[in-house]
Amino acid sequence: MKTPTATDARSYAARQLRALYRSLTTAHGEPTPLFGSSRRRWIRRFPYAVALILQVPLISAGIACLRGFYDVALPVAAALTLAQTTPLLLAITRPLAAWWISAATLVTTATVTARHPHLMGSWPWTAPMVIAYTFVLLALGLRERRPTVIAVWFTTVLLTVLTVLLGRPRAADGTAVLLIALSGAALLLGWAVRDRAEARRLLSEQEHISEVERERRTLLEERTRIARELHDVVAHHMSVIAVQAASAPYRIEGVPAAVAEEFTAIADGARQSLSEMRRLLGVLRSEESATEKAPQPGLPQLAQLVETVARAGVPAELAVEDGLDDRVPQAAALSAYRIVQEALANVVRHAPGARTWVSLASDGPQLRVTIVNAPPAERTESLEAAAEGTGHGLVGMGERVRLADGSLDTGPLPDGGFKVAAVLPIEPPRETAA
Repeated sequence: MKTPTATDARSYAARQLRALYRSLTTAHGEPTPLFGSSRRRWIRRFPYAVALILQVPLISAGIACLRGFYDVALPVAAALTLAQTTPLLLAITRPLAAWWISAATLVTTATVTARHPHLMGSWPWTAPMVIAYTFVLLALGLRERRPTVIAVWFTTVLLTVLTVLLGRPRAADGTAVLLIALSGAALLLGWAVRDRAEARRLLSEQEHISEVERERRTLLEERTRIARELHDVVAHHMSVIAVQAASAPYRIEGVPAAVAEEFTAIADGARQSLSEMRRLLGVLRSEESATEKAPQPGLPQLAQLVETVARAGVPAELAVEDGLDDRVPQAAALSAYRIVQEALANVVRHAPGARTWVSLASDGPQLRVTIVNAPPAERTESLEAAAEGTGHGLVGMGERVRLADGSLDTGPLPDGGFKVAAVLPIEPPRETAA
């Protein structure tokens, strides 16, 4: 084990002194006003108001103390007092520079007043100077980093001790001890408030990041759910194609051999597509999604959904255009069901007991789905368990409508209710000749 030498000790002391010098001369951040980032105007102006309110009594009291206790000439007393109180305004934007001016003024004041040991009064500083210095340190603690705060307090203690020792034979009273205690308390208070504000800022940023990640995860989950549901829809049609193509040569008499081979190739291609889709579905489905392997709902199941919500205490009425079930493709019917499911779940969560109207009607090649709820008669306990959606709310609705190349309109109504209106295409777009 290496034994520390005198050279090592000097090197360590030099490093500590350099670190102390950097802490006392390097300000943290830009010289922005204290509380300048606040959204409230009165908070941004509060530091200036405090500085101006303090300056008026401190200037008059400081000059009076220097004149009365130490018989200092009026110009000198005024200059020292102004040099001690002016940093209060500077500390709002540049607290470290303000501290240097305030500390230099304290030493200068002690040097001037030490020439009059026969006069009565607190020494080495007057009460107004101690108050001004304390508020400067409070502003510094609110803005600077921990090493700077510690270095400033250490320097304050050192300057106070040296001033008292070099000022003899005049005996110092409790003012020096009071300055050390108040300076430490002011720095500690500013430091604690700054750390708390920084912790709240970091927490707010983390909550924002978490919210963004949660929305992104919700969107991905909804897309995965839609992909699983579309697989069921497409798989049904592919199965029909495979069966019809395989049985066509047996159902139709006189089919040429080349045509029979073409039907066989179509059936094989459909079966291969089904196998690939099943493998993809195995990736998309999780172990917890066993309940989603049941047949997907459509327009005929809307009556049961509305009835369930009505039994739970949310009066809902359903109006479906006659013959609409035969005209709407399965994928569009599934999307319409999920949109109604989510909208009713939102009514249960946010407006329990509100009367609700659900309507589905065709408008040419489009399906219009409208869910409107009135404001709740009174605030009641949430019935969230009575009607469950996918858990993704408006995000899921918007994603389904966007993938279907439709449109979605949601928002509050003037009477306090809420409206969800979705438009889904039910016919493929017609191709125009070039």
